[in-house]
Amino acid sequence: MLLQAFKKAWDQACNSMGSVKMVVPSNKTYYVKHINFTGPCKSPISMEIQGTIKSFSQMYDFPRRLWIKFEDVSSMDIFGGGTIDGNGGVWWDNSCRRKKTKACQSQNAPTALTLRNCSNMKLNNIHLKDAQQMHVNFEDCKLVEASRLLVTAPGDSPNTDGIHVTRTTNIDILDSQIRTGDDCISIVNGSRNVNVKGIECGPGHGISIGSLGEDNTENHVSDISVKGVKFTGTTNGVRIKSWQGGHGIASNIVFEDIQMTNVYNPIIINQYYCDKNKKCDKEESAVQVENIVYRNIIGTSASKVAINFNCSQSVPCRNLTLENVKLTSEAKGEEVEAYCKSMQSVKQNFIPSC
Repeated sequence: MLLQAFKKAWDQACNSMGSVKMVVPSNKTYYVKHINFTGPCKSPISMEIQGTIKSFSQMYDFPRRLWIKFEDVSSMDIFGGGTIDGNGGVWWDNSCRRKKTKACQSQNAPTALTLRNCSNMKLNNIHLKDAQQMHVNFEDCKLVEASRLLVTAPGDSPNTDGIHVTRTTNIDILDSQIRTGDDCISIVNGSRNVNVKGIECGPGHGISIGSLGEDNTENHVSDISVKGVKFTGTTNGVRIKSWQGGHGIASNIVFEDIQMTNVYNPIIINQYYCDKNKKCDKEESAVQVENIVYRNIIGTSASKVAINFNCSQSVPCRNLTLENVKLTSEAKGEEVEAYCKSMQSVKQNFIPSC
């Protein structure tokens, strides 16, 4: 019944000839199964979420592993200070990442909010929490903005990326707090002109470019700016990760004005990434990593290796610049070090040095 009410309201708004706003009223919780908001719409549209949209606690099949989806929509704002609650606890409890002795039962866990093939879209002032898997995914979008978001899930909740960006161009991710069990922000194949600024990240796995090149695929990301970010207690800080055997390039990436506090891997490039239950095969090819800048990065490392450049022997990292980078140990009296493998054309002013 409630699902039909959402669908009816959307159809009316989407077919309106003038600008129109949908409102999800405050002080109420609306339990819904999967929802598809599909365009194109005839005019600009906005959705003001004041209350809470919440998923049911039971595990059930979601079409295409999506809970809430906006597709083929342009010129839309989603805002309002309300909450999108994935109620993901039951999915996490059945994840083999959390309980490795159990059979994997959550491989069909859905993404909480998906924006697909959207343009001129804004998502701001929304609390996304406890997603079944990823919280929000921008896929095949252009000219979008995500700002003033609060994204929260327990630090041990599996695969709960905050914001995932794939095949998306010209996107700004601004002034948000992200505390999850996986990457705060992940930027993967086909994405370019991505601007990340003013983010507080932690707990979580940091901000990742990749993973790229899995299963010998060709992947490309370029023109990424990550600036003014604070990492606290994260597994990684700024990370580029790719699989052996892949092809393509990750280039023109700038990490600037970054503060690290008790971060296990503050700066890391890993061209030997492997996230499988068995050992990955050795491959000769790799995604090229080049034209990477690290500037004004300070703080503390929770591990001895504060800077880890594990680059491919066959396709080395090229044209890396490190300016005013200073990382020390979180533990008093301890020293940190840098690991540097297969790097070409490095301009460096960083502590610890290679």
